[in-house]
Amino acid sequence: MAYELKLPDLGEGLTEGEVARWLVAEGQEVAEDDPLVEIQTDKTTVEIPSPAAGKVTQILVEEGQVVPVGTVLVVIGGDGAVVHKSTVSGSEPQSRSGKATPLVRRIAQELGVDLESLTGTGPQGRITEDDVRGAASPREGRREPIRGVRRLIVEHMTRAHREVPAVTWVEECDFGSVELNRLVATVLKACAESLQEFPELNARLEGDEIVYLERYDLGVAVQTDQGLVVPVVRQCDSRSVDELHSELERVAEAARAGTLAADELRGSTFTVTSAGKLAGLLQTPIVNHPEVAILSIGRVAERPVVRDGQIVVAPTGYISVTFDHRVVDGARAAAFGLDVIRRLEAR
Repeated sequence: MAYELKLPDLGEGLTEGEVARWLVAEGQEVAEDDPLVEIQTDKTTVEIPSPAAGKVTQILVEEGQVVPVGTVLVVIGGDGAVVHKSTVSGSEPQSRSGKATPLVRRIAQELGVDLESLTGTGPQGRITEDDVRGAASPREGRREPIRGVRRLIVEHMTRAHREVPAVTWVEECDFGSVELNRLVATVLKACAESLQEFPELNARLEGDEIVYLERYDLGVAVQTDQGLVVPVVRQCDSRSVDELHSELERVAEAARAGTLAADELRGSTFTVTSAGKLAGLLQTPIVNHPEVAILSIGRVAERPVVRDGQIVVAPTGYISVTFDHRVVDGARAAAFGLDVIRRLEAR
Protein backbone atom coordinates (compact mmCIF):
# COMPACT_ATOMS: atom_id res chain seq x y z
CA MET A 1 0.00 0.00 0.00
CA ALA A 2 1.32 3.43 -0.92
CA TYR A 3 1.13 6.43 1.39
CA GLU A 4 1.35 9.96 0.01
CA LEU A 5 2.68 12.60 2.38
CA LYS A 6 1.11 15.95 1.51
CA LEU A 7 2.32 19.34 2.73
CA PRO A 8 0.12 19.98 5.78
CA ASP A 9 -1.33 23.26 6.96
CA LEU A 10 1.58 24.52 9.05
CA GLY A 11 -0.01 27.49 10.68
CA GLU A 12 -2.48 30.31 10.64
CA GLY A 13 -2.67 31.99 7.27
CA LEU A 14 0.08 29.93 5.63
CA THR A 15 -0.81 28.60 2.19
CA GLU A 16 2.59 27.27 1.08
CA GLY A 17 5.93 26.02 2.37
CA GLU A 18 9.48 25.56 1.18
CA VAL A 19 11.22 22.19 1.19
CA ALA A 20 14.35 23.09 3.13
CA ARG A 21 16.04 19.68 3.36
CA TRP A 22 15.23 16.03 2.69
CA LEU A 23 16.24 13.73 5.55
CA VAL A 24 15.81 10.55 3.49
CA ALA A 25 16.64 9.33 -0.02
CA GLU A 26 14.64 7.36 -2.58
CA GLY A 27 14.91 3.63 -1.87
CA GLN A 28 15.56 4.13 1.84
CA GLU A 29 13.52 2.13 4.36
CA VAL A 30 11.82 4.22 7.07
CA ALA A 31 9.76 3.47 10.14
CA GLU A 32 6.52 5.19 11.03
CA ASP A 33 7.20 8.63 12.54
CA ASP A 34 10.80 8.69 11.28
CA PRO A 35 11.74 12.24 10.20
CA LEU A 36 11.33 12.67 6.44
CA VAL A 37 11.71 16.32 5.49
CA GLU A 38 12.29 19.78 6.91
CA ILE A 39 9.78 22.41 5.79
CA GLN A 40 10.54 26.11 6.13
CA THR A 41 7.60 28.15 7.40
CA ASP A 42 7.46 31.90 7.86
CA LYS A 43 8.97 31.61 11.33
CA THR A 44 10.88 28.38 11.76
CA THR A 45 11.79 24.99 10.28
CA VAL A 46 9.26 22.21 10.90
CA GLU A 47 10.26 18.54 10.73
CA ILE A 48 7.60 16.31 9.10
CA PRO A 49 7.54 12.61 10.13
CA SER A 50 6.70 9.58 7.98
CA PRO A 51 3.00 8.61 7.96
CA ALA A 52 3.88 4.90 7.73
CA ALA A 53 6.70 2.37 7.61
CA GLY A 54 8.06 1.31 4.24
CA LYS A 55 10.41 2.23 1.40
CA VAL A 56 10.69 5.79 0.12
CA THR A 57 9.36 5.17 -3.38
CA GLN A 58 9.49 8.69 -4.79
CA ILE A 59 10.54 12.16 -3.66
CA LEU A 60 8.39 14.54 -5.67
CA VAL A 61 9.51 18.02 -4.61
CA GLU A 62 13.09 19.26 -4.68
CA GLU A 63 14.91 21.14 -1.95
CA GLY A 64 14.41 24.86 -2.29
CA GLN A 65 11.05 24.58 -4.04
CA VAL A 66 8.00 26.40 -2.67
CA VAL A 67 4.75 24.46 -3.04
CA PRO A 68 1.16 25.02 -1.85
CA VAL A 69 -0.44 23.22 1.09
CA GLY A 70 -1.79 19.86 -0.08
CA THR A 71 1.03 19.14 -2.55
CA VAL A 72 2.24 15.52 -2.44
CA LEU A 73 5.85 15.66 -1.24
CA VAL A 74 6.84 11.99 -1.10
CA VAL A 75 5.42 8.50 -1.62
CA ILE A 76 6.08 5.76 0.94
CA GLY A 77 5.61 2.15 -0.19
CA GLY A 78 3.59 1.01 -3.19
CA ASP A 79 4.74 -0.59 -6.43
CA GLY A 80 6.96 2.25 -7.56
CA ALA A 81 4.58 3.49 -10.24
CA VAL A 82 5.77 6.82 -11.60
CA VAL A 83 4.12 9.91 -10.21
CA HIS A 84 5.10 13.08 -12.08
CA LYS A 85 7.09 15.41 -9.91
CA SER A 86 5.64 18.85 -9.29
CA THR A 87 8.95 20.33 -10.40
CA VAL A 88 8.94 18.94 -13.96
CA SER A 89 6.01 18.50 -16.30
CA GLY A 90 5.92 15.09 -17.96
CA SER A 91 5.17 16.70 -21.33
CA GLU A 92 8.51 18.48 -21.68
CA PRO A 93 11.35 16.16 -20.60
CA GLN A 94 13.59 16.81 -23.59
CA SER A 95 13.71 20.62 -23.57
CA ARG A 96 16.06 22.67 -21.42
CA SER A 97 13.09 24.52 -19.96
CA GLY A 98 11.78 21.13 -18.85
CA LYS A 99 14.90 20.82 -16.70
CA ALA A 100 13.83 23.81 -14.63
CA THR A 101 11.22 24.02 -11.88
CA PRO A 102 8.14 26.19 -12.43
CA LEU A 103 9.65 28.71 -10.01
CA VAL A 104 12.88 28.87 -12.02
CA ARG A 105 10.93 29.18 -15.29
CA ARG A 106 8.94 32.07 -13.85
CA ILE A 107 12.12 33.84 -12.70
CA ALA A 108 13.66 33.31 -16.14
CA GLN A 109 10.61 34.87 -17.76
CA GLU A 110 10.72 37.85 -15.39
CA LEU A 111 14.43 38.40 -16.05
CA GLY A 112 14.19 37.82 -19.79
CA VAL A 113 16.53 34.79 -19.76
CA ASP A 114 16.23 32.14 -22.50
CA LEU A 115 16.38 28.78 -20.72
CA GLU A 116 17.29 27.03 -23.98
CA SER A 117 20.61 28.89 -23.95
CA LEU A 118 21.62 27.70 -20.48
CA THR A 119 23.50 24.64 -19.25
CA GLY A 120 22.17 23.53 -15.89
CA THR A 121 24.52 23.04 -12.97
CA GLY A 122 22.04 21.22 -10.78
CA PRO A 123 21.55 17.47 -10.36
CA GLN A 124 21.06 15.66 -13.70
CA GLY A 125 21.65 18.93 -15.54
CA ARG A 126 18.76 20.70 -13.83
CA ILE A 127 18.73 24.47 -14.40
CA THR A 128 18.79 26.22 -11.05
CA GLU A 129 17.71 29.67 -9.95
CA ASP A 130 21.38 30.63 -9.63
CA ASP A 131 21.94 29.58 -13.26
CA VAL A 132 19.13 31.87 -14.39
CA ARG A 133 20.17 34.82 -12.25
CA GLY A 134 23.77 34.35 -13.34
CA ALA A 135 22.69 34.72 -16.97
CA ALA A 136 20.65 37.86 -16.37
CA SER A 137 22.36 41.21 -16.99
CA PRO A 138 23.31 43.80 -16.03
CA ARG A 139 24.27 42.56 -12.58
CA GLU A 140 25.98 44.36 -9.75
CA GLY A 141 27.03 43.22 -6.28
CA ARG A 142 26.64 39.89 -4.51
CA ARG A 143 23.16 38.43 -4.77
CA GLU A 144 21.29 35.81 -2.84
CA PRO A 145 17.80 34.48 -3.59
CA ILE A 146 15.18 35.39 -1.01
CA ARG A 147 14.21 32.08 0.57
CA GLY A 148 12.96 30.54 3.77
CA VAL A 149 12.26 32.84 6.69
CA ARG A 150 13.49 35.94 4.85
CA ARG A 151 11.19 35.35 1.87
CA LEU A 152 8.15 35.00 4.10
CA ILE A 153 9.17 38.02 6.20
CA VAL A 154 9.23 40.05 2.98
CA GLU A 155 5.74 38.83 2.05
CA HIS A 156 4.33 39.29 5.57
CA MET A 157 5.71 42.81 6.03
CA THR A 158 4.62 43.89 2.56
CA ARG A 159 1.11 42.67 3.25
CA ALA A 160 0.96 44.39 6.65
CA HIS A 161 2.22 47.68 5.20
CA ARG A 162 -0.18 47.53 2.25
CA GLU A 163 -3.34 46.47 4.10
CA VAL A 164 -3.09 48.06 7.55
CA PRO A 165 -3.54 51.85 8.00
CA ALA A 166 -1.17 52.03 10.97
CA VAL A 167 -0.60 54.89 13.42
CA THR A 168 2.04 54.98 16.19
CA TRP A 169 1.62 56.60 19.61
CA VAL A 170 4.70 57.20 21.85
CA GLU A 171 5.11 58.15 25.50
CA GLU A 172 7.86 58.18 28.15
CA CYS A 173 7.95 55.62 30.96
CA ASP A 174 9.85 55.55 34.25
CA PHE A 175 11.11 51.99 34.66
CA GLY A 176 12.48 52.56 38.17
CA SER A 177 10.02 50.05 39.66
CA VAL A 178 10.77 47.33 37.09
CA GLU A 179 13.46 44.65 37.40
CA LEU A 180 15.23 45.24 34.10
CA ASN A 181 16.37 41.62 33.84
CA ARG A 182 12.65 40.77 33.71
CA LEU A 183 11.65 43.78 31.62
CA VAL A 184 9.89 42.01 28.75
CA ALA A 185 8.10 39.58 31.07
CA THR A 186 6.88 42.50 33.19
CA VAL A 187 5.66 44.33 30.09
CA LEU A 188 3.83 41.20 28.92
CA LYS A 189 2.01 41.02 32.25
CA ALA A 190 1.13 44.72 32.19
CA CYS A 191 -0.13 44.45 28.60
CA ALA A 192 -2.29 41.41 29.39
CA GLU A 193 -3.88 43.30 32.29
CA SER A 194 -4.46 46.45 30.24
CA LEU A 195 -5.84 44.53 27.26
CA GLN A 196 -8.68 43.33 29.47
CA GLU A 197 -9.66 46.99 29.87
CA PHE A 198 -9.15 47.81 26.17
CA PRO A 199 -10.48 44.74 24.30
CA GLU A 200 -10.36 46.37 20.85
CA LEU A 201 -6.54 46.07 20.95
CA ASN A 202 -6.86 42.33 21.61
CA ALA A 203 -8.89 41.73 18.48
CA ARG A 204 -8.85 40.90 14.78
CA LEU A 205 -10.58 42.30 11.73
CA GLU A 206 -12.22 39.51 9.73
CA GLY A 207 -14.22 40.74 6.75
CA ASP A 208 -16.89 43.08 8.05
CA GLU A 209 -16.58 41.85 11.66
CA ILE A 210 -14.30 42.75 14.57
CA VAL A 211 -13.47 39.61 16.56
CA TYR A 212 -12.79 40.39 20.22
CA LEU A 213 -10.56 37.65 21.64
CA GLU A 214 -11.02 36.46 25.20
CA ARG A 215 -7.54 34.99 25.62
CA TYR A 216 -4.25 36.77 26.15
CA ASP A 217 -1.65 34.86 24.15
CA LEU A 218 1.01 37.45 23.37
CA GLY A 219 3.64 37.21 20.68
CA VAL A 220 7.21 38.27 21.46
CA ALA A 221 9.56 39.30 18.66
CA VAL A 222 12.87 37.39 18.81
CA GLN A 223 15.83 38.08 16.54
CA THR A 224 17.54 34.95 15.17
CA ASP A 225 20.22 34.23 12.59
CA GLN A 226 17.44 33.40 10.12
CA GLY A 227 15.43 36.56 10.77
CA LEU A 228 12.77 37.85 13.13
CA VAL A 229 10.38 35.25 14.56
CA VAL A 230 7.44 35.77 16.90
CA PRO A 231 6.84 32.86 19.30
CA VAL A 232 3.70 32.99 21.40
CA VAL A 233 3.59 33.13 25.21
CA ARG A 234 0.23 31.71 26.27
CA GLN A 235 -2.06 32.83 29.10
CA CYS A 236 -0.14 35.98 29.99
CA ASP A 237 -3.08 37.16 32.08
CA SER A 238 -2.93 34.22 34.52
CA ARG A 239 0.84 33.73 34.82
CA SER A 240 3.17 35.50 37.22
CA VAL A 241 6.07 37.63 35.99
CA ASP A 242 8.51 34.91 37.07
CA GLU A 243 6.56 32.28 35.11
CA LEU A 244 6.43 34.53 32.07
CA HIS A 245 10.18 35.17 32.32
CA SER A 246 10.93 31.43 32.38
CA GLU A 247 8.67 30.81 29.41
CA LEU A 248 10.24 33.71 27.51
CA GLU A 249 13.72 32.27 28.01
CA ARG A 250 12.52 28.88 26.76
CA VAL A 251 10.82 30.09 23.59
CA ALA A 252 13.63 32.54 22.77
CA GLU A 253 16.22 29.77 23.01
CA ALA A 254 14.07 27.46 20.87
CA ALA A 255 13.54 30.24 18.31
CA ARG A 256 17.28 30.83 17.93
CA ALA A 257 17.86 27.07 17.63
CA GLY A 258 15.07 26.73 15.06
CA THR A 259 13.26 24.10 17.12
CA LEU A 260 9.96 25.84 17.82
CA ALA A 261 6.90 23.77 17.06
CA ALA A 262 4.37 25.16 14.58
CA ASP A 263 1.81 25.64 17.37
CA GLU A 264 4.25 27.90 19.21
CA LEU A 265 4.22 30.36 16.31
CA ARG A 266 0.53 30.91 15.74
CA GLY A 267 -2.51 32.26 17.49
CA SER A 268 -1.04 35.36 19.12
CA THR A 269 -3.55 38.11 19.98
CA PHE A 270 -1.13 41.03 20.50
CA THR A 271 2.64 41.42 20.14
CA VAL A 272 5.41 42.97 22.24
CA THR A 273 8.81 43.77 20.78
CA SER A 274 12.06 44.96 22.32
CA ALA A 275 15.52 45.02 20.77
CA GLY A 276 17.29 45.54 24.10
CA LYS A 277 20.54 47.48 23.72
CA LEU A 278 19.90 47.82 19.98
CA ALA A 279 16.42 49.25 20.51
CA GLY A 280 17.30 52.90 19.95
CA LEU A 281 15.34 55.72 21.52
CA LEU A 282 11.97 54.58 20.12
CA GLN A 283 10.52 52.49 17.32
CA THR A 284 7.45 52.54 15.07
CA PRO A 285 6.88 48.79 14.76
CA ILE A 286 4.74 47.13 12.09
CA VAL A 287 1.51 45.50 13.25
CA ASN A 288 1.83 41.71 13.27
CA HIS A 289 -1.06 40.84 10.93
CA PRO A 290 -3.78 39.68 11.62
CA GLU A 291 -3.46 41.39 14.99
CA VAL A 292 -4.51 45.05 15.30
CA ALA A 293 -1.81 46.42 17.62
CA ILE A 294 1.79 45.99 18.75
CA LEU A 295 3.74 47.52 21.64
CA SER A 296 7.45 48.33 21.44
CA ILE A 297 9.91 49.04 24.26
CA GLY A 298 12.62 51.59 23.53
CA ARG A 299 16.09 51.47 25.06
CA VAL A 300 15.93 52.00 28.83
CA ALA A 301 18.75 54.16 30.17
CA GLU A 302 19.56 56.51 33.04
CA ARG A 303 18.25 59.92 31.94
CA PRO A 304 17.51 63.25 33.64
CA VAL A 305 13.81 63.70 34.38
CA VAL A 306 11.78 66.20 36.40
CA ARG A 307 10.13 64.85 39.56
CA ASP A 308 8.27 67.21 41.90
CA GLY A 309 10.06 70.18 40.37
CA GLN A 310 13.50 68.62 40.78
CA ILE A 311 15.82 67.16 38.16
CA VAL A 312 16.67 63.58 39.05
CA VAL A 313 18.21 60.64 37.24
CA ALA A 314 15.93 57.64 36.55
CA PRO A 315 15.88 54.59 34.25
CA THR A 316 13.68 55.93 31.49
CA GLY A 317 12.50 54.69 28.10
CA TYR A 318 9.78 55.16 25.53
CA ILE A 319 6.74 52.95 24.99
CA SER A 320 5.35 52.88 21.44
CA VAL A 321 1.97 51.49 20.42
CA THR A 322 1.30 50.98 16.70
CA PHE A 323 -2.34 50.21 15.93
CA ASP A 324 -4.71 49.50 13.05
CA HIS A 325 -6.77 52.69 12.82
CA ARG A 326 -9.66 50.79 11.22
CA VAL A 327 -10.29 49.00 14.50
CA VAL A 328 -8.69 51.15 17.21
CA ASP A 329 -9.36 54.85 17.73
CA GLY A 330 -6.39 57.07 18.55
CA ALA A 331 -7.77 58.09 21.93
CA ARG A 332 -8.26 54.47 22.97
CA ALA A 333 -4.78 53.48 21.81
CA ALA A 334 -3.31 56.36 23.83
CA ALA A 335 -5.38 55.41 26.88
CA PHE A 336 -4.17 51.82 26.55
CA GLY A 337 -0.53 52.92 26.33
CA LEU A 338 -0.92 55.16 29.38
CA ASP A 339 -2.57 52.32 31.29
CA VAL A 340 0.38 50.01 30.52
CA ILE A 341 2.80 52.72 31.67
CA ARG A 342 0.79 53.27 34.86
CA ARG A 343 1.02 49.59 35.70
CA LEU A 344 4.78 49.50 34.99
CA GLU A 345 5.49 52.58 37.08
CA ALA A 346 3.36 51.26 39.97
CA ARG A 347 5.09 47.88 40.31
